[in-house]
Amino acid sequence: MSIEFKLPELAEGIESADIAEILVAEGDSIEAGQVVMEVETEKAVADIECPHGGRIEKVHVSEGDSVEVGSLLLTIAEGDEAADEAAAEDQDQPEADEEEPPAPKPKKERAEQDEREPAPEVTSDAPEPPEPSLEATEETPEDREAPHTGRYETGPDDPQVAPKSSTELARLKEDGREHPPAPAAPSTRRMARQLGVDLHKIKGSGPGGRITTEDIQAFVRGLTTETPADIVSPMAASELPDFSAQGPVVRERMGKLARTAAANLSLSWRSIPHVTQHDLADITELEQARRRYMETAGRGGPKITMTAILVKAAVAALKEFPHVNASLDAGAGEIVLKGYYNIGIAVDTDAGLVVPVIRDCDQKSVRTIAAEMNDLAARARIRKLNVSEMQGGTFTITNLGGIGGTSFTPIVNFPEVAILGVSRTRSELRLVNGEIEERLMLPLSFSYDHRVINGADAARFIVKLSQSLSDFVQLLIEA
Repeated sequence: MSIEFKLPELAEGIESADIAEILVAEGDSIEAGQVVMEVETEKAVADIECPHGGRIEKVHVSEGDSVEVGSLLLTIAEGDEAADEAAAEDQDQPEADEEEPPAPKPKKERAEQDEREPAPEVTSDAPEPPEPSLEATEETPEDREAPHTGRYETGPDDPQVAPKSSTELARLKEDGREHPPAPAAPSTRRMARQLGVDLHKIKGSGPGGRITTEDIQAFVRGLTTETPADIVSPMAASELPDFSAQGPVVRERMGKLARTAAANLSLSWRSIPHVTQHDLADITELEQARRRYMETAGRGGPKITMTAILVKAAVAALKEFPHVNASLDAGAGEIVLKGYYNIGIAVDTDAGLVVPVIRDCDQKSVRTIAAEMNDLAARARIRKLNVSEMQGGTFTITNLGGIGGTSFTPIVNFPEVAILGVSRTRSELRLVNGEIEERLMLPLSFSYDHRVINGADAARFIVKLSQSLSDFVQLLIEA
């Protein structure tokens, strides 16, 4: 019998992927569990294993295609059918024309065909289900929290009960809310609530009209004509001039990672009112202590970098300022304070920027954090990170010190509310105890969501962080 192998679920929140490489061809025989493709998701390349063995009848996708989870990838002839087809090819038997009546088939083949054909009751005509009414979509709070996608969650502007007057019914019909919105995953509905987006106003692009996170991102970026002015400015994409009229040009297609990063950055920049606070931390003694440790006790162990130390310093500051370790639920009008400390570390790769996450940093030593960070960075550069290793962050650190620059304005990594940027250290003459000394200064740039963190608390946070780095004894005690 023939088996249809479809793109399986890759991770929570991942609804599509690009076909990076196809490792099999039509006519190949494969074993169960064999890797047949590599796909590029938002942040990583993943191997796709086929759980079925047999002979590949048809490959339904091409390299570079963008496919949704559940899309058909391969058709596989399994078991005796694959063997029969191979034998038929060896004997050069022509296939029957579909337009001509088929020749009589052996009893065994007819029996196998009968098994493959759907049962009569499945194909029988059945009355179509009635369209859902307003009364049918009325839900209790418990229903709205259900994780399944057969029902829908109400948005911040949705009616909580069915309308009781014809005037209200007419208004809802005019707004497009007479019926529930298109289906969407729980993570997609959660994003809509956080951004205050009404799902009734979004046309889903997924299978069966399903709303995806990319649909919401496009809606917020102003790429649809229905975007309300109170969410984003009604700015459509401008048509580009013909650059080729001025000289030779080359168009380079953006990969899945680059397109996703662009969408997320646009979403963060448009939906979060950014403010950046800058400061200089005196790390003279800390850097001297770090070098001494690496030359003695740290020899042979993981490389202790300033970024690993910054992770522990950030955790201490986050504990003192819990609103920095939070997310904003705009739909509910609530701030979600998190009791765990998962720090994302931005890593520069040939394919773009990725942000692997080190979990439970408050429970780990600097040495352990350094080892995990080195491992994640190495695997990020060869695109071997799991999607789960780039999810669940509560605060992000991006260090450009190895490249250069004096300061910059990092963009908050949605749905977080703050990010720390680090630039190259520099030597400066400072007045210390009445004497001029050369000190090693580390530039810090702290961007934050002004809806959650006010300016005074942001200044206190970065001062706390700077003091921890300047007094490494305090840092060791608080870590």
